[in-house]
Amino acid sequence: MQPNRALFHSFYLKVTTMIAIVEDDASVRAATQSLVRSLGFAACSFSDAEEFLRSPCATKASCLIADVQMPGMSGIDLQSILCDRGCDTPIIFITAFSNETVRAQAIKAGAVSFLDKPVDVQTLIESLDQALNGRK
Repeated sequence: MQPNRALFHSFYLKVTTMIAIVEDDASVRAATQSLVRSLGFAACSFSDAEEFLRSPCATKASCLIADVQMPGMSGIDLQSILCDRGCDTPIIFITAFSNETVRAQAIKAGAVSFLDKPVDVQTLIESLDQALNGRK
């Protein structure tokens, strides 16, 4: 029996695609990580932006899902630092404190999407697809 190369290639790309999650709320972080893994992607999660920036995942992630408002460095500040470093990792922001000014700033700086908590799972999946397969 010949292996299905297209299926193998698709599977290989998924398991080697790393999604980073930066979220201070442990339950949201765990749920997001579980969702990402259920989609077949590798995931690394961090409780704050500083921890993420110190990790190898900061340069290896294919996509970043980040909370906007966290203790210490905000998600928006994290985006700015990554931009200053020349990092073009697509970012999906999630927030419990929706603010149109912050939303506009994040999108203008290149964020793929800016989602309100509680995050609709299908919308997050669509945002991941957009981040990983090119912006529309």
